[in-house]
Amino acid sequence: MVAMDVPPGPDPADDPSDAEVGRRFAAGDEQALAWAYERWGAQLHGAAVRALGPGPEAEDVVQQSFVSAWTGRHGYRPDAGPLPAWLTGICRHRIADAWARRERDRRVEDAAGTTAAPPAEPVDRVAVDRVLVLGELARLGQPQRGIIELAFYADLTHSEIAERLGLPLGTVKSHIRRTLERLRTRLEADGAALQP
Repeated sequence: MVAMDVPPGPDPADDPSDAEVGRRFAAGDEQALAWAYERWGAQLHGAAVRALGPGPEAEDVVQQSFVSAWTGRHGYRPDAGPLPAWLTGICRHRIADAWARRERDRRVEDAAGTTAAPPAEPVDRVAVDRVLVLGELARLGQPQRGIIELAFYADLTHSEIAERLGLPLGTVKSHIRRTLERLRTRLEADGAALQP
């Protein structure tokens, strides 16, 4: 049988006592923060889950509790009580904050629901524009309507339209320009009326 070099595992005798973790935590030893989380994180998580239900909110409460404890560690006095009790007190405050947030959100939702109008149906702007354009085209007389239809539906150039209809090129161009201005004005006016 071949002997293998296996690194020794952590010796439980090397782990400091809870009181020592508390003293080192108060002194700012980051290893004590890791030990505190390892030893009492599950306990705080259980309290948060019982109060708030499982999920990210409970996990956030635990994280906030440890962050608050670490940043406020100067307020912890080991001679006044054990670290897990102090951590539990901070966790209870974070749970109360979470409940207050829930209540505040509920009140905002209730207030918004009673004062706001029901949501309007979404407007399909493209469909509205098409209907408006078709309506305006129906109002156009000839030769304007025929010119616009040839320009946009048949994709003919101004010269091709003039040749096909036997009109001067300048007349075709002026009909297209005036008709497009009319359509633009109508679309802008109706678009403004549709704004919420």
